[in-house]
Amino acid sequence: MSDTTFLIRLASPDDDDFIIGMVPRFVDFPLPSWRRRNECIEGIRKDLSTHLEDTPANSFMFVAEDRDDGHRLGFVHLQKVQDFFNGRTNCHISDLAVAPGQEGRGIGRALLEHSGEWAREHHCHMLTLAVFPGNERARKLYEAAGFDVDLVRMALPLA
Repeated sequence: MSDTTFLIRLASPDDDDFIIGMVPRFVDFPLPSWRRRNECIEGIRKDLSTHLEDTPANSFMFVAEDRDDGHRLGFVHLQKVQDFFNGRTNCHISDLAVAPGQEGRGIGRALLEHSGEWAREHHCHMLTLAVFPGNERARKLYEAAGFDVDLVRMALPLA
């Protein structure tokens, strides 16, 4: 990690409320017209809670905090997954969020760098993530970090 003012560490049970409290950040931009903000929030909250409570073997949460005062600044949730096409192990960034008011300090970039380092150390073939099209800020961060489109998921609402 390039900025020594941030410490990125494995999350502990003391971080659960902080992580769950970040859930609204995942829908703080224009969503596709068929997505309901409250449903997205509840789905993300439920998924994160499951990972925090059950700690599956392939799920890893990391928290970024200020080195000086320990203030939590953001988190990333990594999952080891198997590539559909070639069967290799990939590392998927399931969730990444920066705390409100902390944007622009390089925290997201530091969490991405940490994710890449962790994935290399764990012999992952690729680092993947998914992002809503309307999340311009995140898309710019990911593109600046070298991410490129692999697959495009399309949807047709039927109801």
